[in-house]
Amino acid sequence: MKLISVVVPCYNEQEVLPLFYDEIIKVSNAMKQEHPDIDFEFLFINDGSKDRTLEIFRELADKDERVRYISFSRNFGKEAGMYAGLKNAKGDFVVVMDADLQHPPAFLPQMYNYVKDGEFDCATTRRVSRTGESKIRSFFARMFYKIMNKISQTEIVDGAQDFRFMSRQMVDAVLAMSEYNRFSKGIFSWVGFRVQYMPYENVERLAGTTSWSFWGLFKYSLEGIMAFSTAPLSFSIFFAIFGALLSVLFAIAGIVTMFFMPALGAALLVIGALLLVGAFQLGCTGILGMYLGKTYMEVKNRPIYLTGETDEMYRERRKNADK
Repeated sequence: MKLISVVVPCYNEQEVLPLFYDEIIKVSNAMKQEHPDIDFEFLFINDGSKDRTLEIFRELADKDERVRYISFSRNFGKEAGMYAGLKNAKGDFVVVMDADLQHPPAFLPQMYNYVKDGEFDCATTRRVSRTGESKIRSFFARMFYKIMNKISQTEIVDGAQDFRFMSRQMVDAVLAMSEYNRFSKGIFSWVGFRVQYMPYENVERLAGTTSWSFWGLFKYSLEGIMAFSTAPLSFSIFFAIFGALLSVLFAIAGIVTMFFMPALGAALLVIGALLLVGAFQLGCTGILGMYLGKTYMEVKNRPIYLTGETDEMYRERRKNADK
């Protein structure tokens, strides 16, 4: 039997979880009828949800022994949720997908067909439209991919999603990159392997609300840039060149002005010099500080996540309570 692990990171998904479970069960049962040699496990990750998400996990674990879950001690973020799922998945193949049904389970049979014979190591969806997104958000998303692919040696496909069906070999490669500051889109691209991209029309959430705000996505994009590009380090050189050129211009303007208005010319020279030196130092210090902060988090070697409860702990507790 070949085991397929379905990893589902969740944060406040009480409204959509029952709908997702019904849909994934329907698709998995159809796949088992077509491929009798496969089986499934469903590994849910509770990323510190404040609603009934954990309670629903327990209910699902009670009625379906294939359901497993890990509940974090607090919110660690989706990246930690995906890492925990990949690390604890037992399958020969591993699927990462969201519970909001924006990653349609109906894609799984086709994904499996691409990966099962070893022709591809990964099958993933690639959005060809951004239906339902605001124009501003779509604009900045496209700009991020353009900038990222200009300044990074790792190509990140525009529209590629975290919805992935992967071989065990690729999963192990992703897990080998155990850095604390994770940017999975970059990691999936960096490890390489043979990837099949499937075109996909974006759909809106079936229920609930997204936890990704514009500011959250902006910070996430910065994580990607800092994790997979050293180009910002060279900005200090450009700042220095630009500052030197401006200093020359200010010096010329100040010298010329001093022939007519000596006081103003001297003031322009002093103020311009101070502003340029201050801006230059601030820019360089800020860039170095961001990289130093990343290094600081890495060398502290903190765990990527902490477990508060698992399905095994819950079942054991129920078993002891029934005695």
